[in-house]
Amino acid sequence: MSSTPRPKVAFIGTGGTISSLGVHPLELQDYGIHDNRMHASEIVARFPVVTEIAEVIPVDFRNVPSPEIYYAEWRELAALCHRLAAEHADLAGIVIGHGTATLEETAWFLNLVLKVDLPVVLIGSQRPASGLSTDAAINLVNGVRTAADPASRGRGVLVLLNDEIQAAREVTKTSNWRMQTFRTPDFGILGHADADRIAYYRKPERRHMPDTEFDITDLDSLPRVDIAWAYAGSDGTAMRAFIAAGAKGLVSAGFAPGMAPAADFEAMKDAVRQGIVVVQSSRAGSGRIYRSKKLTDAGVLAADNLNPQKARILLALALTRTSDPAEVARIFATY
Repeated sequence: MSSTPRPKVAFIGTGGTISSLGVHPLELQDYGIHDNRMHASEIVARFPVVTEIAEVIPVDFRNVPSPEIYYAEWRELAALCHRLAAEHADLAGIVIGHGTATLEETAWFLNLVLKVDLPVVLIGSQRPASGLSTDAAINLVNGVRTAADPASRGRGVLVLLNDEIQAAREVTKTSNWRMQTFRTPDFGILGHADADRIAYYRKPERRHMPDTEFDITDLDSLPRVDIAWAYAGSDGTAMRAFIAAGAKGLVSAGFAPGMAPAADFEAMKDAVRQGIVVVQSSRAGSGRIYRSKKLTDAGVLAADNLNPQKARILLALALTRTSDPAEVARIFATY
């Protein structure tokens, strides 16, 4: 038996499918009806093999489906990560168990605000912990292995499911049920959690935690930013409703390669005239938005290659610092 000490990894539980228990191994879809979820300590107890990989510090944080997680929870999660790093000088990394519905948004937000210089890895599962052939156990083990690996440092917040390590900025959920649901359009994964080692092949290029300009320490809420989805026949109603609701920023999930229907575009121009920052994204979920002369003349910014939900988060954080369109454009080019 090796005398090498196990690395110390904190595991924060927020709920989600990875924590969920159904009443039968074949209950793989409607398990949520039982509202039975485990806290972090119970997940570790259910899959004790993870303690052979590392000294796991379970942290019982939340026990909810991920659609119930937003800024209040994000702010608490960030503070908890900072506290754990401060309390455990020998902490190798942090793993956060999370429902897959909003996992990419939580990961992206933390990637923009965390000030901890150690790996933070979000994990989830497509099948409940009680399900036949659940992926909860292996994702927990591989998440801990990834967080504990020194090579994971300097890559920003990571997402681990299905043996694949992805960057928080780029990854998105692409399938309702399939195990390979999390994908990175255009660029692909960062690496694999293989049986013998954590194998990396690239690093994210854009600025990420802990070296970011965003500080949420005293921020009670995020500025309101809404997304208007483009579709054949959309007539600006959603845009104008968001403006009336007090939106400080708007994201257009436009047609590929970044076009809003004419009536939506007129509403976007009205928003800009009212001092609302408007960003053009694409519902295609892949590829950069080109800031054409039409967008430039209207004062509409480009989301780069961020999908609408991630453009919304970056715009909200940008608006906590500035409402100057040129500065917001710089932020989108930086992150």
